[in-house]
Amino acid sequence: MQTSIAMTDIGRRRKVNQDYVYASDQPVGNLPNLYIVADGMGGHKAGDLASSYAVQKVVEAVQRSMDTRPALILQKAVRYANYRLYEKAGESEAYYGMGTTFVALTICGDEALAVNIGDSRLYEITEDGICQISEDHSLVAELVRNGELTIQEAREHPDKNIITRALGIQEETEMDLFPFHVEKGNRYLLCSDGLSNMVEDTELCRLIQKDRPLYEIGSELILEANRSGGTDNIAVVLVEIE
Repeated sequence: MQTSIAMTDIGRRRKVNQDYVYASDQPVGNLPNLYIVADGMGGHKAGDLASSYAVQKVVEAVQRSMDTRPALILQKAVRYANYRLYEKAGESEAYYGMGTTFVALTICGDEALAVNIGDSRLYEITEDGICQISEDHSLVAELVRNGELTIQEAREHPDKNIITRALGIQEETEMDLFPFHVEKGNRYLLCSDGLSNMVEDTELCRLIQKDRPLYEIGSELILEANRSGGTDNIAVVLVEIE
């Protein structure tokens, strides 16, 4: 059993909120639950359309799926959403090049599965600390993995927002799947880079470990991101294993 909250904030610098969140503690099709964060990119209207449209199409595909294995359900749903978003981008010049990051989580008993494209993240927070489960698809993340940058240098790099994968920008997409074990008391954070770029992992951990309702923690995370500059939209989905 798990509970969740989902919230977004436009931040302090942007005029449009291109982040989109989805959270269902109840079954969605053959998935026992579903949690999503998407961070759109594109022109004035294209970015917010990309994120909301992609999430809606994933949810539709999950609801219709006859598969019973979570990995197959999510893979097929993401591929479907990618293709529909790619088609949508061709309908108008204003939509050209639009796309979105995408991170999703589903939990079945003591097992969970995440899917990720781009640099929106999934973190696991336990009493022992914080761990990033997803892997960023970004230029600086590749440099860190190759030993060319430290994590701190990556946070301050001028190209830190350049992503190497996104949903909707090509006819086919490549995604990463992360199966993992969950335990009672664990909390999970799905977020856009508007949070992870503004608040250090250690501070995320400190705030999320607090013995407070999830909604209060989510609000405090957004407040902290805005205090640190609020240079981007902020998306937060928090899930607690009860």
